[in-house]
Amino acid sequence: VQLQASGGGLVQAGGSLRLSCIASGTPFNVNGMDWYRQAPGKQRELVASVTNGGQINYADSVKGWFTASRGNAKNTVYLQMNSLKPEDTAVYYCNALIFSSGSSRDYWGQGTLVTVSS
Repeated sequence: VQLQASGGGLVQAGGSLRLSCIASGTPFNVNGMDWYRQAPGKQRELVASVTNGGQINYADSVKGWFTASRGNAKNTVYLQMNSLKPEDTAVYYCNALIFSSGSSRDYWGQGTLVTVSS
């Protein structure tokens, strides 16, 4: 099982980006899917989490600007980022709790870089 994140890039402040993350591989069941980010010199932080039931939680710093969602197939998660600010610059990682081959564990995507210029 692997997670593949995409959609990062360079954008001016006030702009928007949409990140995508898809889980693929051997037969599996995906439970929660999350987005994290890590800015230079800072610890990785949770940005948004989406349960299979559709419950979504956001970090206070992104509420009202970012929108997370799951795809119909439940193996994808998206992050729509609007009104981006320079402080949103970070590597964004997707994370998923996945049941496969008889056990559950966390999987991480490779990260996608978001750079917001002022």
